[in-house]
Amino acid sequence: MDFIDYYKLLELDKSATKSDIKKAYRRLARKYHPDLNPNDKEAQARFQQINEAHEVLSDPEKRKKYDEYGKDWKHADQFEEARKQQAASGGFGGGFGGRAQSGQSYSYSGNFEDDTFSDFFEQMFGGRARAEGAHRGGRFKGQDFNAELQLRLSEIYESRKHTITVNGKNIRLTIPAGVENGQTIKIKGHGGAGVQGGPNGDLYITFNILNDTSFRREKEHLYSTEEISLSTAALGGEIQVRTFDGEVKLKVKPGTQNDSRVKLKGKGFPKYKKENQFGDLYINYKVKVPENLTDRQKELFQELKKTGI
Repeated sequence: MDFIDYYKLLELDKSATKSDIKKAYRRLARKYHPDLNPNDKEAQARFQQINEAHEVLSDPEKRKKYDEYGKDWKHADQFEEARKQQAASGGFGGGFGGRAQSGQSYSYSGNFEDDTFSDFFEQMFGGRARAEGAHRGGRFKGQDFNAELQLRLSEIYESRKHTITVNGKNIRLTIPAGVENGQTIKIKGHGGAGVQGGPNGDLYITFNILNDTSFRREKEHLYSTEEISLSTAALGGEIQVRTFDGEVKLKVKPGTQNDSRVKLKGKGFPKYKKENQFGDLYINYKVKVPENLTDRQKELFQELKKTGI
């Protein structure tokens, strides 16, 4: 496979900080997101590569392996484990460059393709490695993948099916209602392929939730502001207020003060993985002071003023 320079892909140099990587990823992910580039296969491919680059460089351990091994970074653990096993059994003196018992020398240059890794492993350690591997659990789990999925708040009010593309593979999954911004879930077995017959790695998806509503969300609770007239605040009345799934009528108590708060129980956001359970909606009242009064309205306020109101 062709080598992809993750730093170059994210328009960064090797001294980039974790914050630099995150900013670059978000900027490029938005630019090449499939929703903004429908039917653009080149943009979709670039988006997948950007996700892959972020998955590696945002993880300190993976980044370290990538910096050392390049495109073969996924096999770093396997090579190290194999080296330790061989050293423990009296083989090589602890280095990857060494001499086999037959007298033939081998060295690892860091440029093997994925499909030649097993051949290299077998050539380096021979039949004994296969036998010992069976006893020592020589099968290795595949690499875990990390991806970020960007969704709008309005998209996670209900559980929905989504299709995401990771390393060229389409994965269809149901996103439960109420997922949190920054929350990570694990999709078992959808990471890299196992080595020597080992299990596949897992896929970890982190959610980036964009608020496309006028509500403020804190976990399962929602917050909003409603403007009421001065007369309604003073005398009370009934108003229409917005909830996430429509409008409801709400009674305003006489003498309601500016910035006072009321709670609508169960009108908030769904609780994650708790079917038919919702948080609350908190509404702050903003009393609107009238402007551009008519002469008659001014007279009435003057009368009220005389009464001490």
